[in-house]
Amino acid sequence: MSEALRVGIAGLGTVGASVARVLAEKASELTRQCGRPIAVTGVSARTRGRDRGVDLSAAQWFDDPAELAAWDGIDVFVELIGGDEGPALACVTAALEAGHHVVTANKALLARHGLALAKIAEAKGVLLNYEAAVAGGIPVIKTMREAMAGNAVTRVFGILNGTCNYILTRMEAEGISFEDCLKDAQRLGYAEADPTFDIEGHDTAHKLAILTSLAFGSRISADDIYMEGISNITQADIRAAGELGYRIKLLGVAQRTESGIEQRVHPTMVPTASVIAQVHGVTNAVAIETDILGELLLSGPGAGGNATASAVVGDVADIAKARPGFQHGPVFGRPVKELTPYKKARMRTHEGGYFIRLTVHDRTGVFAAIAKRMAENEISLESIVQHANGANTESQKTVILVTHETTEAAVRKAVDAVTKDGHLVDKPQVIRIERAA
Repeated sequence: MSEALRVGIAGLGTVGASVARVLAEKASELTRQCGRPIAVTGVSARTRGRDRGVDLSAAQWFDDPAELAAWDGIDVFVELIGGDEGPALACVTAALEAGHHVVTANKALLARHGLALAKIAEAKGVLLNYEAAVAGGIPVIKTMREAMAGNAVTRVFGILNGTCNYILTRMEAEGISFEDCLKDAQRLGYAEADPTFDIEGHDTAHKLAILTSLAFGSRISADDIYMEGISNITQADIRAAGELGYRIKLLGVAQRTESGIEQRVHPTMVPTASVIAQVHGVTNAVAIETDILGELLLSGPGAGGNATASAVVGDVADIAKARPGFQHGPVFGRPVKELTPYKKARMRTHEGGYFIRLTVHDRTGVFAAIAKRMAENEISLESIVQHANGANTESQKTVILVTHETTEAAVRKAVDAVTKDGHLVDKPQVIRIERAA
């Protein structure tokens, strides 16, 4: 039998401990599958003596994860520290420079430094695997990087953040407010004490940046993503969406357009009959549209110790199966030097249907004024109605508009005009309607 693949794990939180436990409990099965044993020979974490539910006494302890990363007693460095700078970046760089393979679940690190790290990996002839960085246990990276050769991707989109999907699911199912759902998500461990990274779309954006590079062969450009979170979604929006035959989801969407590549993260109305509308709770889903395969939808656990650990162990097992002389594939599907410069599409030219909710003063001529502003911007309305379940009082009414396909620029211009006309009581709500799997 071949020599054991020696693994060092930096970060022994929920995911790191789960990885160590799976490697120990599934040792025999993994050996049969990979043709060689996998052994954890080194570990590093902030606290040494904590009980993590797995025996790590045979592994050498490192107080400094950078020392573990460069140690010649490992073949693979597993980075589960987190963060896009500091120790995580230093450790992954050190491991690659030392000629070690790297497995990481760190989407923020890859979104910010993925290209630089990929260059080092390619120069050293080692693997940088990151299945766990996007959509948890769903094998979307491997699918896009390895299983779709020859396919030209036209669009990739999905539910990439379990916290947001959990909140929106409960808001619809139980009729409770965003604030109450968020508190429950924090109590249950689905949301952080500071939930901004999740609920304002940053987490989804980092994952989308990675998928965009794989889909279109472009350099990662996390700073060029249009981003809106879900904190302004109300029960009025949830109810109106349901009555119109839609469900609200936070989607990350990347697609090729005539003006470039469009990347956007925002609340979206998807038809309730679509498959992606049936993805509830903390589950993630990714849809990939291609010229040969057509449309592929992958769905499954997007977060949590076991789901993420499964993806990490899968990446380690792939390395264990590789044999001397094996030519490793490029980190982002093609060599870094062949990745094309990212050309940002003009976001305001995005075309599609829109849901517009306006809380207006209840006075004569408001409907006609709104319709006029829409017509001035060549917006065709599918419907314009006074909504029965909005903030209706004797002095104000809720008006719901659904447009036919139009441009982002036209919608924003029309809504700005209605606002300047003085008809609005509250801030307008605009939600895109997306064609979905």
